[in-house]
Amino acid sequence: MRKGSLKEVLAKIKHDPRENEGDYYIVIEHRGAYGNEKKIPVELIKLGHGYFFIGETQIPYHRIIRVVRKDGKVVWEKRSRD
Repeated sequence: MRKGSLKEVLAKIKHDPRENEGDYYIVIEHRGAYGNEKKIPVELIKLGHGYFFIGETQIPYHRIIRVVRKDGKVVWEKRSRD
């Protein structure tokens, strides 16, 4: 499931012509509130250095919990801290 870093996975989805970024979404932890998750289509995000952007909103990568294909397959997931 977890092949490469989060940035590598997102870069592959966004830039590899064999991938369709419309087939993926990310799940983020919204404002650090446990259980407050939000789904965002990958096609709406712009990759930055330490952050990604949705329009003018800057969000740190550490908020991403998982990257999921629309068919439900998890392609990357944050390691548990437990």
